[in-house]
Amino acid sequence: MNLNGLVDLHTHTEASVDSTEPAINMCRRALELGLSAYAITDHAECNRWFPIEHYPEAVPNGYDTYDNRQDFERSLAASTELKERFKGKLLVLSGIELGQATHDTASAEKAVSDPRLDIVIGSIHQIRGQDDFAFIKYDQHEADFVPKLLEKNYLELLELARWGKFDVLGHLTYNLRYIEGNYGIKVDMTPYGDIIEEIFKTVIQSGKGIEINTSGLRQNYGKTFPTPEYVKLYRQLGGEILTLGSDAHCAADLGKGIEAGAEIARNAGFRYITYFKERKPEFIKL
Repeated sequence: MNLNGLVDLHTHTEASVDSTEPAINMCRRALELGLSAYAITDHAECNRWFPIEHYPEAVPNGYDTYDNRQDFERSLAASTELKERFKGKLLVLSGIELGQATHDTASAEKAVSDPRLDIVIGSIHQIRGQDDFAFIKYDQHEADFVPKLLEKNYLELLELARWGKFDVLGHLTYNLRYIEGNYGIKVDMTPYGDIIEEIFKTVIQSGKGIEINTSGLRQNYGKTFPTPEYVKLYRQLGGEILTLGSDAHCAADLGKGIEAGAEIARNAGFRYITYFKERKPEFIKL
């Protein structure tokens, strides 16, 4: 596989709680693949930015991690060092996947002001009052649980879009990885069409972008986040900033699905993909 001319702007290293891969291994693999740009975007969840003692209502559950500001600092320190190490060989970008920014905007705004950052992905992995989407037992709830959860999710994504201090809105339909992919619960997305359209319009008006996250292609879900029809809608509404990301958590997954993502972009009418350097968009012809 040679991905010369393409980018992978959504990846995780050992600075993310769900990865054990050293960042240098990811850079070496990106170099092997011939990527034009590679971004390290480790997790930093704003609703758990401080140690657990900061949150009197928090109950330890064995999977939520706290003090995410330490992961943020560890990741940025590593990516900044690797930029210099690979200079002239690979364009390494310092990024972050900022989760639930609107749950703690003060911490989020402090994070995005860090001058070392090239790209900020704004994501939602968890809505207020619920577990992370990865840990919800979707088959142990009433029939209307999923529709209500999705409505709240897209309303929170709209809130995030209106906050707008990210560069790219991450994996729009991410929770379908679990709902449809893992639990086999078929979702009718029609009721959320107006909210999603408003999300896209808000992102476009703010000069921000969305990503094609290809991780679903290698999971039970079997599709990208979002799926091609939403990428087309985004383009029809005037969207121009579009990134590609594998959401790899190990070097073996780096770049997977990126060619398929690029083809989805072409079919939707995009002639360029985007990467960010010092928070400013740069365009690469597809």
